[in-house]
Amino acid sequence: MTEPPAQSQPYPGRTADMAPEPHDEMRGYQGSGLLAGKRALITGGDSGIGRAVSVAFAKEGADVALTYLSEDDDARHTAGLVEAEGRRCFTFGGDLAEERHAREVVHHAARDLGGLDVLVLHHGTQEPVKDLREIDGHQLRRTFDVNVLSLFWIVQEALDHLGDGSAIVITGSINGLRGNKTLIDYSASKGAAMVLAQSLAQNLMDDGIRVNCVAPGPVWTPLIPATLGEEKVEGFGQQSPMGRAGQPDEIAPSYVFFASGRTSSYYSGQTLVPAGGEIHPG
Repeated sequence: MTEPPAQSQPYPGRTADMAPEPHDEMRGYQGSGLLAGKRALITGGDSGIGRAVSVAFAKEGADVALTYLSEDDDARHTAGLVEAEGRRCFTFGGDLAEERHAREVVHHAARDLGGLDVLVLHHGTQEPVKDLREIDGHQLRRTFDVNVLSLFWIVQEALDHLGDGSAIVITGSINGLRGNKTLIDYSASKGAAMVLAQSLAQNLMDDGIRVNCVAPGPVWTPLIPATLGEEKVEGFGQQSPMGRAGQPDEIAPSYVFFASGRTSSYYSGQTLVPAGGEIHPG
């Protein structure tokens, strides 16, 4: 991809304001019915990786409900892409850090879709700091409410709708595997989310529900110019072994793999790391 120039925008970020715009519409992707007839709830599904996953799922035959914080334009655009594939799409705006909303959105999605088969927990927030002392109680609680506690609330409610053969995919992060000197609370929260996925995989094994994790490296999404300083956005992703950031379209197939029983029926408690060649054995 073309290296991004220095830029910033208000949180949580809008796709249209990014330069260059990310590849997040799965335009060259050909589905093969891997998710035919499935009903998926994708949190943070409006843009970036979440958009690419929503469209990939639709191309594989799934109907989609997606959540987003406040990015109405992005959510509408993603819904249009899903519907263009002949699938249904429902959108739910709101803050998943609020327990009531996090629980209600599960029931609304199941109601509109007629049930749930796949749950993708992709939403998240980050706020870098240079000095550990910059992280106050509000930021710390916000990070963990969004990135960890909401996962508990959503999964707890989804268990009323998921059953044998269902799949849960949680988004971790390369930073949850090796930390990050400026994304301190974020890295800790993603580490917690990834271990949560492993624990849920064990807990839900007898119910026939598989739980896995995707831990991306640097990916060009709206969250980057909306949370990182201009100096870090310029040339974003050059630190990866491949020397560039990933595109959302390159990450979405990992979610298809874990969502489909045809491709990953013997996988649970596992993590895929699409990180441009950075190796994390284990």
